[in-house]
Amino acid sequence: MFLGTYTPKLDDKGRLTLPAKFRDELAGGLMVTKGQDHSLAVYPKDVFTERARKAAAVSRTNAEARAFIRHLAASADEQRPDGSGRITLSAQHRDYAGLTKECVVIGSMDFLEIWDAQSWANYQQETEEVFSVAENDILGDLL
Repeated sequence: MFLGTYTPKLDDKGRLTLPAKFRDELAGGLMVTKGQDHSLAVYPKDVFTERARKAAAVSRTNAEARAFIRHLAASADEQRPDGSGRITLSAQHRDYAGLTKECVVIGSMDFLEIWDAQSWANYQQETEEVFSVAENDILGDLL
């Protein structure tokens, strides 16, 4: 399970060092793809494969489903961390997420998210009230 918040820096070659505590789980390969809210999603390869299979089973007669599947598949990039635990983020991924040198990697239960540090701070500020007043009808039995 991926939990916590980390602040690695993006180097001049577009490489990002993954948090050390997650490297073993991601050593066998991972997939980087567009995430929601202009973040990047980093999945262990087997988790991504399962999500992709579920997405492929959705009816493509729905325009939103087609768009989601297309974005997910077209932006997927298979990576294997190097000996230092770094992955290289493509220029398209860096542009999509607005990444600068200062990044934030957050655990999102079964995957990681990569955010530009300022975008993450803005997102947290914008959604704090939603988090604080979360209701059972939205989150089911979680609360």
